[in-house]
Amino acid sequence: MAATEITLEIRPQARFDVVDVRRRVLETYGRTLESFQQVLYCSFHTTAGYLDQRTVWQLNMRRNGVTPYLRAFQTLFPEGAGYRHDELHLRRELSKEQRRVEPRNGDSHLAFISAGLRTCVTYRHRPGESVYFIDLDGVNAGSPRHRVTTILGFTSEEVVARDRLVIPIAARSVESVNLKDPSLGLFEQLEELIALHEVTKGRIHLRLAARERQAALTINEYETLLMHYDLPEVIRNPFRFMGDRRRPAGDTRAVRTRRAIVARFLRLQRSVSLLVSNGGTDDGGHLVQGRFQSPILFQWGPAEGRTRDIEVTLTRLR
Repeated sequence: MAATEITLEIRPQARFDVVDVRRRVLETYGRTLESFQQVLYCSFHTTAGYLDQRTVWQLNMRRNGVTPYLRAFQTLFPEGAGYRHDELHLRRELSKEQRRVEPRNGDSHLAFISAGLRTCVTYRHRPGESVYFIDLDGVNAGSPRHRVTTILGFTSEEVVARDRLVIPIAARSVESVNLKDPSLGLFEQLEELIALHEVTKGRIHLRLAARERQAALTINEYETLLMHYDLPEVIRNPFRFMGDRRRPAGDTRAVRTRRAIVARFLRLQRSVSLLVSNGGTDDGGHLVQGRFQSPILFQWGPAEGRTRDIEVTLTRLR
């Protein structure tokens, strides 16, 4: 049985919304995907996505387990807490018209990254288990945002290629790199790999090499103020936007514990996945992402040799 791909549109009911996507699929498409052993879920947004299945299992696979977990990160990053990302008059990439409608959602971006939300996850299909699409910014100016998720049922996953990328990074201990930046040539290399192996349904998996420390990967919006000001503030002090002033910024104890807090308290990820699909056409497969999505490498400690190694795996889904 060939892998089957469907698209589901979601209309959030609130700014923070947890939607049972598996139930929605059953309501919209019937049992189309129920016979598959595994299912890939892919969100095309930077403030709405999925938790990996292991984390959801730890949260008892229920909405009443997932919701308090995410609320904790919303407490860390309250809405309107002075994010540079939300100072729209400084956002030079936006037109006047865009500034009128652009959501002030720096809190949602930071909660997405810190809680370990993902844009692309694979779940083992188990009878009766829910799969939650989690939206941290589902309503803007009183209107629900238009959300889209692609869902791909498959039976097996075959590794067809492996590679290793060397990513240059600045000497600064706190730094981020947009892996979608054309100057790196990363996406061009990945598209060539997909074409070479004629993959029409699959995924690209990017993982930090085992020796890499004090670094993480995420998929989000690489917006300058968010990446150069807000995210570094969180890495330096995870409680910055919660308004915790119990420890001065220069407190040596805070400096000593920063790395432990970043690595253990925040649920930062060492890997991300990207969907490969031909969109149901007869064309070859290609990387599929949302307009504002970029794989991002960031660090909170200097890299040896000013580079980071990322392992690449291309798989075919059948």
